[in-house]
Amino acid sequence: MPSIFDILGPVMIGPSSSHTAGAAKLGYIARQLLGSEPKRAEITLYNSFARTYKGHGTDRAIIGGILGIKPDDERLRNSLEIAKENGLKYEFKLIMKAPKLHPNSARIKLYGSDNNEIEMVGSSLGGGRIEIVEIEGFKVSFSVMTHTIVIIADDIPGSIAHISGAIAEKNINIANMFVSREEKLANMIIEVDQDVPDEVLEKIRSFGWVHYVRLVEPIY
Repeated sequence: MPSIFDILGPVMIGPSSSHTAGAAKLGYIARQLLGSEPKRAEITLYNSFARTYKGHGTDRAIIGGILGIKPDDERLRNSLEIAKENGLKYEFKLIMKAPKLHPNSARIKLYGSDNNEIEMVGSSLGGGRIEIVEIEGFKVSFSVMTHTIVIIADDIPGSIAHISGAIAEKNINIANMFVSREEKLANMIIEVDQDVPDEVLEKIRSFGWVHYVRLVEPIY
């Protein structure tokens, strides 16, 4: 069933819900996945994003999101200037034909303080809706419509039980869980029905076989 956002579109700074609002969300989510203040960004734009990015303000939208500026914030129009003021270095690469990706897709690699870095691929589906399709080389598929925990851990027996137990201890309901595997590592995308306190993330992080934990909060 379509949501109200599908019918009316998002509250946003224009001109385009797909090239601007969706792009800003992709940058904002990459920032959350990084987990620290971004210092440098490498952004690859694909297909329609690559062909029209300046005219539709996709560059400003993605940089704004990376800076923590939401799609309805007037500062989005001046994000490139704000990035310069904040010392965020960035570069764009354009790939005009990537038939395996949605027409409005971007690969965002961020480098932050404490030597953190993260790479994700996401697509803007129209109406401000997005889909994250890759994180750190793992194929994923989620839309950040609710609070989402992203985990990369050793692929060992019992790992899912330990992690779901840590979440259940705080009476947090798991709405969906997706697991993908690459060699000896597993990526878990866990969508939950409410916000997640830091202590839950800290407990998951304390498991010796967990390499990466982030909470991604929805952005409307």
